[in-house]
Amino acid sequence: MNENGSISLADAFRYGYAPLMLLGVNGTGLWLLSAGGEATVVLMLLTAIGLSFAVERVIPYRPSWNRPRGDAGRDIAHAVVNETANLATVASLPLAAATLPSFDVWPSSWPFWLQVAGAVLVLDAGITLAHYASHRFALLWRFHAVHHSVRRMYGLNGLMKHPLHQAIEMAAGATPLLFLGLPHDVALALVLCTGVQLLLQHSNADIRLGPFKYLLATNEVHRFHHLTRAGLGDVNFGLFTTIWDQMLGTFHWDPARRFASEDLGVGDRPDYPTEYAAQLLEPFRVP
Repeated sequence: MNENGSISLADAFRYGYAPLMLLGVNGTGLWLLSAGGEATVVLMLLTAIGLSFAVERVIPYRPSWNRPRGDAGRDIAHAVVNETANLATVASLPLAAATLPSFDVWPSSWPFWLQVAGAVLVLDAGITLAHYASHRFALLWRFHAVHHSVRRMYGLNGLMKHPLHQAIEMAAGATPLLFLGLPHDVALALVLCTGVQLLLQHSNADIRLGPFKYLLATNEVHRFHHLTRAGLGDVNFGLFTTIWDQMLGTFHWDPARRFASEDLGVGDRPDYPTEYAAQLLEPFRVP
């Protein structure tokens, strides 16, 4: 707040960015989807990316993290491949519905937003458990390490994943929904909500959520997860919420902790490859 009592632009974004993304972008997308505007999902994702990059420059957590380190092309490649895979998965839902058994108990009578909220919680549980397992089992970690190789945190990091590991996480979260009879429009909403959440969770924006940080898995708490494995990185596995971390005993928050590039990365692999193709091949490399 300024000396004259007015709210500065920085403070407006600091406290309003998360609600704008979670309620504004997602809310608009859900409204358009409920009206049959399926093609607008890509437009809303692009809007969210643009907003993320803009806010990171207004209230950067680390100004240096806004500057590429030869990683921009790689991160764009990861984002395009993985988001395209998400959309392709949704496009294949009719085929999945025809081949997989379904209990057909989806609560179609619920308001659309409530169906999406319920689906988000189920997806969050499955992805959190797969993420947790990826830090416990060496084979899964080999693929997940690609995501932890980042040396700066900003919006596009959320989709910087090995495509096979993303497939594992999404299968863990989405399979229960498919058995319940997940509708196509709710699945599209999940793609939008997931994309927005990954941008927000890895954003280089110095936001404030107050007590909501104990519920929502945004960048305030997710930075702790990206500490090197020699540090404190086996915490805060949730994608959308901290609910499952609270239950697993893996939630962590320290208001005094600040993060720098030296705190990030694959702790036992300072030589971890940084190029896109090399990162795709690295999990298959013989130790």
